[in-house]
Amino acid sequence: MLGGCAPAYYADTYPGYAAMRPQTVEMGVVEATRGVRIQNPDTGLGTVGGAVAGGALGNMAGGGAGRIAATIGGAILGGIVGNAAEYEVSKTNGVEVTVRLDSGRTIAVVQPDAGEGFRPGDRVRMVSNGYATRVTR
Repeated sequence: MLGGCAPAYYADTYPGYAAMRPQTVEMGVVEATRGVRIQNPDTGLGTVGGAVAGGALGNMAGGGAGRIAATIGGAILGGIVGNAAEYEVSKTNGVEVTVRLDSGRTIAVVQPDAGEGFRPGDRVRMVSNGYATRVTR
């Protein structure tokens, strides 16, 4: 459920606001690649959702002061579990691609692994909008 909240950025997928905007392109050759894990930012949805669910479950237990304590404890425990679940779900596989640009500069770009299978020696394009850079064929 939480995975749907994380934005997906791939070499062949652009956000709508990027359409029809100029981007710079530099050519280069892949020098190295390595697999990495990308941790998307914490949205807080896991914590809030877990706290609500835990509080609701705790509220079903007992009565009186015991119910209040169970509700509070359930909300705290649910928030902790929900936060941990969001942290794990929001990780994606990525690749760090080191490229020697034709200009002589060397840069490394981390991006989600969309299965391009870059290898040392591959000729690639570095596409940049001034904020984000992608490696493409």
